[in-house]
Amino acid sequence: MDFNYSNPKPIISRKSVASNVPIVKQVAWISIIPQLAILFLIGLIWYLCGAENPVFPTAATYLGLGFMLRNIVAKDHRRGMQLVKKPAYMEAIPFFESSYQYFTANAWVDKYRYLTLLSSSGMCYREMALCNIAFCYSQIGEGQKARAYYQRVLEVYPNNGLAQTALRMMESVEKQAE
Repeated sequence: MDFNYSNPKPIISRKSVASNVPIVKQVAWISIIPQLAILFLIGLIWYLCGAENPVFPTAATYLGLGFMLRNIVAKDHRRGMQLVKKPAYMEAIPFFESSYQYFTANAWVDKYRYLTLLSSSGMCYREMALCNIAFCYSQIGEGQKARAYYQRVLEVYPNNGLAQTALRMMESVEKQAE
């Protein structure tokens, strides 16, 4: 028996979480090493330029650079996340699809995101895009599409705990409905 996923209500109520969206932040701690190296180089540049106290301009430069890179290079991903937090799930899907296409075409940017985006994310942007598309479909009542995207995530990223958990939850809901 197929379970009907037509209920468009979110998994977590608005009262329980401010943004209404479960956000998983996985950090690749090893990425801190190259980021510290970049931070050191920026500090060295400020020092060599004669900055009296290079700590503040170094921090400002690093933060500004990271903000700029994530807003320019990963703009579709960020726009999709903004829409998910509204919640405007249907409108977010094309942005995540566009993000997936960009990071597929420019795989080196995603692979070296620790340097190219100053991102410490343990999940690559392509993986995040597929998970976010699946999540959006689950929230608008398109359970079969959500399942297909979660399965696609596991085909490419077999250790993705988010997709594994989501699929187990969907199976559990289906069994309860029987």
